[in-house]
Amino acid sequence: MEKIYQQTHIDANSNARCGIMTLPHGKVTTPAFMPVGTNGTVKGMYHETVSDIGYNLILANTYHLYLRPGTEVLNSFNGLHNFSNWKHNILTDSGGFQIFSLSQLRKIQEEGVIFRSHIDGSSHQLTPEKVVDIQTTIGSDILMCLDVCTAPNIPYNEAKSAWETTRKWAHRSFEHWNKSEKKGYLFGIVQGNFFEDLRKESALALSEIGFPGIAIGGLSVGETSSEFAQYLGYTTQFLPLDVPRYVMGIGTPDYILEAVSNGIDLFDCVLATRSGRNGSVFTDDGMIQLKRATHEFDSGPIQEGCTCTACTKYSRGYLRHVFKAKEMLAGMLATEHNLTYLYNFMNNMRAAINEDRFTQFKTSFLDRYYGKT
Repeated sequence: MEKIYQQTHIDANSNARCGIMTLPHGKVTTPAFMPVGTNGTVKGMYHETVSDIGYNLILANTYHLYLRPGTEVLNSFNGLHNFSNWKHNILTDSGGFQIFSLSQLRKIQEEGVIFRSHIDGSSHQLTPEKVVDIQTTIGSDILMCLDVCTAPNIPYNEAKSAWETTRKWAHRSFEHWNKSEKKGYLFGIVQGNFFEDLRKESALALSEIGFPGIAIGGLSVGETSSEFAQYLGYTTQFLPLDVPRYVMGIGTPDYILEAVSNGIDLFDCVLATRSGRNGSVFTDDGMIQLKRATHEFDSGPIQEGCTCTACTKYSRGYLRHVFKAKEMLAGMLATEHNLTYLYNFMNNMRAAINEDRFTQFKTSFLDRYYGKT
């Protein structure tokens, strides 16, 4: 199987590592955060702005794009890159999480999953093979397997049954992808809920199949931060070193730092964009809410030294005003800031890893971010 990941450096005092992923639309340096563009757009952002910040890998969602605009439209435009004028890499989630969280689920069976659309109630069946085909039509640079997403705190037997279905679907997905005229790379997804033996079994089984990359699912779903660290650290030790590793759905600095310290390479989360639209923005001293009255007369930027439009051209006081006035510009500026902040955060983190000072970087960042200094 073709290798898409090359490790370039590992921190001397942790498992944090830097690397390069080679994908159809360019190389991606890791660790990397992926902005979420569920419907083929990062909410409140021009694609050019996302690219100008420095991002060359974003996430879109198979479930949403399958339902709207649909594969017929996407195929007529020769895929999402051309349809949306995004010239860089796209990772697509399989849609499994959305099927289980948004739609009216009717039945999980060995063949696939039958569900009703959250948009119009229409009935659909997705199989592992069909999900691969949809992502191929999208033109995904990284495709994800269809998996069974489970709620936290379910009984062991239920978690085991869900993992067994995920395992069978992973084999079918890989076989179908391997036979196709593939352009993108398929990742498997580790499941197992919060049972260590199931997570170990899942990690080892997916590693044996030979996926070009492996994701860890079922975390950051309401568990405590200590539980997140426990199950992430336990799972990662069973993953191969020569593939990119992706933890799905995390986007806070503390969770990213914890994941990177365990050798994780990729992350995505809606937090940066969703929080921005609601007035919450990242700073070195933690997140602040721009709508608060304390910023009414504040002439300073959100974050000193930040190169985003909000920080270089506007004050906190003005940003508070446009949020209170419910202007569209407010969410756009705050979203650009949050994505710029996270991009610079990842850049600084990669530099720390390459200089064997990741542990110091992690400690000093978190101490300031959470107000311990």
